[in-house]
Amino acid sequence: MLGASCFLGLHITEPCYTMLDIGTYPGVVHGGHCAITGELYRVTPTTLARLDELEDYPHRYDRVVFATEHGGAWIYLYRHQSGREHVIVGGDWLR
Repeated sequence: MLGASCFLGLHITEPCYTMLDIGTYPGVVHGGHCAITGELYRVTPTTLARLDELEDYPHRYDRVVFATEHGGAWIYLYRHQSGREHVIVGGDWLR
């Protein structure tokens, strides 16, 4: 889905999140003391709409802007925390 998008680089957020293992993908929630490692891409409005559909925005995830060295970027924040999810220590889903 991001194949035609411009990869801007890796980014590590401020340490104010928690990353949860919610099955086959992670869920990031605001609050906590973890910095999240992720990739930044410049996307078209069409690609953003497809990502919104993939992330089930605005039902399963919220989409909020945060500051990066490339300007504002979107992050999807998980909305359905039950308290039973496993915390991913270190905030890097790929590790």
